[in-house]
Amino acid sequence: MTLLSPSVSLGRRAEELLERFGDHRALLFEGRWYSSDELAARARTAARGFTELGVRPGDRVVVVMANCPEVGLAYSALWRAGAVPTPALFLLTEDELRHVVEDSGAVAVVTTPEFLPKVQASAPGLPVVVVGGQGGVPWEQLESGDELPLVDRSGDDLAALLYTGGTTGRSKGVALTHASLDAAGKAAADMSHSPGRTSMLLPLPLAHAYGLLVTVAALHTREPGTSYLMRWFDPAGWVSLVEEHRIQASALVPSMIQMLLGQPLEERDLSCLERVSSGAAPLAADVMAEFERRIPSCQIREGYGCTESSALISTQPVDERRSGTVGKPVPGVTVRIELPDGTQAVAGQDGEICVGGATLMQGYWQSPEATSFALRDGWLHTGDVGHVDADGWLYVVDRIKDLIIRGGFNVYPRDVEDVLLAHPEVAAAAVVGKPDPTLGEEVVAFVQLVAGATATPEQLLAHAKEHLGAHKYPRQVRVIDTIPLTSVMKTDRKRLRSLVSGE
Repeated sequence: MTLLSPSVSLGRRAEELLERFGDHRALLFEGRWYSSDELAARARTAARGFTELGVRPGDRVVVVMANCPEVGLAYSALWRAGAVPTPALFLLTEDELRHVVEDSGAVAVVTTPEFLPKVQASAPGLPVVVVGGQGGVPWEQLESGDELPLVDRSGDDLAALLYTGGTTGRSKGVALTHASLDAAGKAAADMSHSPGRTSMLLPLPLAHAYGLLVTVAALHTREPGTSYLMRWFDPAGWVSLVEEHRIQASALVPSMIQMLLGQPLEERDLSCLERVSSGAAPLAADVMAEFERRIPSCQIREGYGCTESSALISTQPVDERRSGTVGKPVPGVTVRIELPDGTQAVAGQDGEICVGGATLMQGYWQSPEATSFALRDGWLHTGDVGHVDADGWLYVVDRIKDLIIRGGFNVYPRDVEDVLLAHPEVAAAAVVGKPDPTLGEEVVAFVQLVAGATATPEQLLAHAKEHLGAHKYPRQVRVIDTIPLTSVMKTDRKRLRSLVSGE
């Protein structure tokens, strides 16, 4: 067995994985099995195909597809060729995609037929590789030549360029190196390892930082495993796949977990499911408890990270869990809670979560000022508020930018949302601040009810007043059909603020 090399390129890491475990069933997608040998061979030939398109080491290539095996193949082939995958969610608008293509300086785009018109409008003049269908360079052409010998890269070389959501302006490219992604992947694999072959269901968009982390973590698995990939998340389909294939683990975001609670979970045999990893946004304690009550075999392991930290900062260890926390910092990562005056907080004291260690980004792409602001004094300033207890467990309170200041008092939306979610007729909740000439801001709650519920805004307001202090409870509760989500399935607070800002 080959020992893992310290800090190698992700292309080399994939070679080591195949060398360790040999050929096995690696992936199931829409009824078809893919072996590890087949996937590796296809990545090697696709790497040659990319170079024949003119892609050189260090070049950025935008990958904009719904989940399919070719997403992972594109990443592997580009890493093998020394190039830099630049994932873009297929839900981006034409203008948003054009920004990613132009800002990254991409030399090519990979897509599928349904998104081809958007890509062609966003990237005129660039070669476009199309997976299936017509209109560009067919994917089959990439795989028609010889295998490309691995182009090795150093740990400091760029491995991926991921664009942030841009909720406060134009999205910025987060430059992640081979070393930072590799460190995050190894830490994720080590912290989630349990003996025995593991089957993992992947409904996350692979273009998202969380999905990319799961992809890289697979390169560090200690035992051969099988992945079950969903094109996109569908609650009923997720339940059926878990039951049919006796799946043991899955990675989800909180909005997906909430949607699953709308399924008849007790009527299905889901006793195979042992753990669910939750990340990308805070998970309400009541939602976690209800999910675990309805699937008793399963424990939810909440973690925390951001794109700038290669999607990983902390997680709940396999053999230890503390409710209400996002776990402990993973190996190689240090967390510091910073007060507004720049000093370090004591245990239990809220402040900005700052991070140091091996998983941090190189910086924002071509944005030295933004990089200097985010990476001050060697620490990544996350913009999140939290604290660390005396035992080293990390608690995330809220986003600094989401903080509502009402009459001089701080109101964290998550505190209000958790109370509303505890109401049996509430399926989802989101809280924002509304400009107020007297108090500065007023607290407004948007609520989505469970199917068939009849709770009124007045009843929900009374529930909130019963459980929250006078400075915290929302003065207005609005019942809406669906809480809007961003393209990465987080609450779209920007959209909700726009609904109240002009009133």
